[in-house]
Amino acid sequence: MSTISQPLESLSRLSVNRSLLARLLTVAQIGAILFVLWLAWNLTAIPVVVTVDGLTEPVYTHRRTLAPLLADMGIALDPADRLTPAPTTRLRSGLTVVLERARPVRLLADGRDVSVRTWATTAREALTAGGIAVDDYDQVLLAGKRIGLDAPLPARVRTVTPPTYGREYEWEGLRTESLQLRVFRAIPITVDDGNVPFVIRTTAQTVGEALLEAELTIYLGDKVQPSLGSPVSTGLRVFIQRSTPVSLRADGQLLKTRTRGRTVGDALTEMGLSVAGLDQITPPLESELYDNAEIRIVRVREDVEVEEDIVPFETVFRPDANLLIDNQQLVTSGAEGITRSRYRVRYEDGVEVERILQDKWQAQQPAQRVIAYGQRIAPQTFTAANGQVYTYWRKIRMSASSYSAGTAGVSPDAPWYGKTRTGDTMRFGIVAVDPAIVPLRSQVYVPGYGVGDALDTGSAIRSKRIDLGYDDSNLVLWHRWVDVYLLWPPPPTYQITWVVPNWPVEPK
Repeated sequence: MSTISQPLESLSRLSVNRSLLARLLTVAQIGAILFVLWLAWNLTAIPVVVTVDGLTEPVYTHRRTLAPLLADMGIALDPADRLTPAPTTRLRSGLTVVLERARPVRLLADGRDVSVRTWATTAREALTAGGIAVDDYDQVLLAGKRIGLDAPLPARVRTVTPPTYGREYEWEGLRTESLQLRVFRAIPITVDDGNVPFVIRTTAQTVGEALLEAELTIYLGDKVQPSLGSPVSTGLRVFIQRSTPVSLRADGQLLKTRTRGRTVGDALTEMGLSVAGLDQITPPLESELYDNAEIRIVRVREDVEVEEDIVPFETVFRPDANLLIDNQQLVTSGAEGITRSRYRVRYEDGVEVERILQDKWQAQQPAQRVIAYGQRIAPQTFTAANGQVYTYWRKIRMSASSYSAGTAGVSPDAPWYGKTRTGDTMRFGIVAVDPAIVPLRSQVYVPGYGVGDALDTGSAIRSKRIDLGYDDSNLVLWHRWVDVYLLWPPPPTYQITWVVPNWPVEPK
């Protein structure tokens, strides 16, 4: 039984192996056929270089003309696109195909929303391509901003998205940003500017903007009805009442302005300028105004002025034998002489132009001021710091300085070196004085110095100045004010200066 089964199993296995081998041969044959077909396809395909909007790729095709190839690539042509060569061109190896697609533009006008592709470089060309007629007064907005109809459009913006699964060509990811143009239609309005009315077309929202667009200058003095801020509507009629340019010179200023007044008086009233009294207006108030008229106002006023001519009074000194020397007493105070003149004065713009004398009179007669000075001399005593009592007849406050033979400014070779005015030899105890105040060869007492003999003078020693003499060996510098006592006896009356000049003046 076992002997018979072994041959049967061998036969079964052989049958299975043959079936598997047959399948393998069939698969190999199919693969070979497919490879041969693929190789034949590639060997027979036509290589073409395709450029779309600047992006280039090689393409292999079995199409005979260009139009089916573009359809295979999913490219739909717009009438505005530029294709080189023509779609009917027969394909050949190495052919270069260039496709430039027109820019997409969205047009919004008159309630229409039109999308076109165009090569337009201006808004006018783009609108014409979309079948939308415009005139020069219509307003076109690009991205919300106004642009001129013939202004160049901005350069196109293109973006390429990264490759994705299932995208065969690079230009399939190319996107061109669409432009959007919105048209606002101009409406007609009539402008009456004082002459023949005329029509302007505008897209402005207000009357003022419309007139500005039309390059109509409105001056501050002009009147516009309806007002500049009024809204614009179809059929609107605008009235302009023009002002007259004038210049006004008044109150030291030159004003150039405009007025709607007919006469000079109207213009001044409109400007709020008042005239009164003697003011002079040129031209007269009733004169008709004309362009660039010059109006001048001269402010005139007349005043009555009184001038005083004052004559100073004379001071007279009168001796008084009963009054002690160096004392003074006011006898009469004196009075200035006053003469008054009345004038009528005319001013034009603040400048005096005329002065007329109307009256003149003596308001006050001059009177002398009389001062009595003392001439009575009486002995007086003074006790020095050392206790010694001195009798004097006069005391004068004087500016004291000091000198010696060597500091007197005389050359030692001079014959008068060391000699005083009286010929005495210079020494301590000699003082230089003004002989008109202190008689020569009289004596004085100076606190801090002692008794001095008035034996010298000096060019700088005048009035209330005294120079205290020293030897060169014991010179002490002085520069201060002191009381100088003129010792008894007094000189003869003809040598006395009763009123001492107030010079130099002691500082306070």
